[in-house]
Amino acid sequence: MPITIPGKKLSARLRQSKVFGKKGGFGGRKSAYASLQLTPMVDMFTIIVIYLLANFSDNGDILFMTKEITLPDITSKVQLKRAPVISISASAVSVDGAKVTDVDEITRQPSLNIPALEEVMREKRRNAEQSQTLLGGQQFDGTVNFQVDKAVRFNVLKRVMAACNVAGYGAIAFAGMQTSGAGPPRTAANL
Repeated sequence: MPITIPGKKLSARLRQSKVFGKKGGFGGRKSAYASLQLTPMVDMFTIIVIYLLANFSDNGDILFMTKEITLPDITSKVQLKRAPVISISASAVSVDGAKVTDVDEITRQPSLNIPALEEVMREKRRNAEQSQTLLGGQQFDGTVNFQVDKAVRFNVLKRVMAACNVAGYGAIAFAGMQTSGAGPPRTAANL
């Protein structure tokens, strides 16, 4: 009787199969070549590129629409430029979506300036000027976009405008919802 090595013993039927037998699989040689099907992958990437091109907006999203702010109705058709966005709601003042100060603090101060807002706007101006010198982009023109709620009092708006002017932002554009005429839904009236 011959000496056998302990281990799995396959039946005659399983020894002849492709999976367990010597024809490739358990006991046979495995192929080192794995085929990659390029046609479906190229089709998938083509569909992704077409989708991205169809949904690309050349002017981008300039405003951050929030539930707290109800924009006034306007009829002007002047398109907003890409610039920092100051949002003034009934409770807070924010720059590019980041809260800077509360409206209650602004109304309690007897002075016209808002130091926190001035500092944020000066930092934005420094960043814009540095990127212009390093990257050779658009020159700083002092444009700022205002997104103001209908219920905001004028003395709050006046103080925010003064703080922007002190920081070097003198070209102020107000955003509103277009009421009549064709064109983009978000427009501005420049001062």
